Amino acid sequence: MTLTAGDAAPDVSAPNQNGEVVAPAFDEPTVVYFYPRDDTPGCTVEANQFEQERESYREAGVTVYGVSTDDVDSHRAFADQESLDFDLLADPDGEVADAFGVDTESGAAARTTFVVADGEIQRVYTGVDPDGHARTVLGDALDAGLASLDD
Repeated sequence: MTLTAGDAAPDVSAPNQNGEVVAPAFDEPTVVYFYPRDDTPGCTVEANQFEQERESYREAGVTVYGVSTDDVDSHRAFADQESLDFDLLADPDGEVADAFGVDTESGAAARTTFVVADGEIQRVYTGVDPDGHARTVLGDALDAGLASLDD
């Protein structure tokens, strides 16, 4: 079952596209978006839009992680091809997806996004339309007071 707002954030770790093991703390505002596959049309749109918004996310103090069941090599090629500067976490065994309750029955993660802060799930987006999602999530985090662009 997918985690919902108010649930404790799971302790997870996975290698990023550089093979470095990343273990998000989830104390500070964090976006974890699950996507089906590297280098597919919707996933490319979504990743590129998170990259386009990366500076705004950084200024707001929000860390972004993309997660799919692709391996490190696939993530590296995708990140290099699309010039992505945020971590893509490799989850080929679906352990991170399972910890968040994200469906992987098709062999790929269902498109689901979590906003996490203070160690708990703050917001969940399911059935995500990749186009415009990065901006929507940031706007919602700002509106909810989870992040701020004020100095």
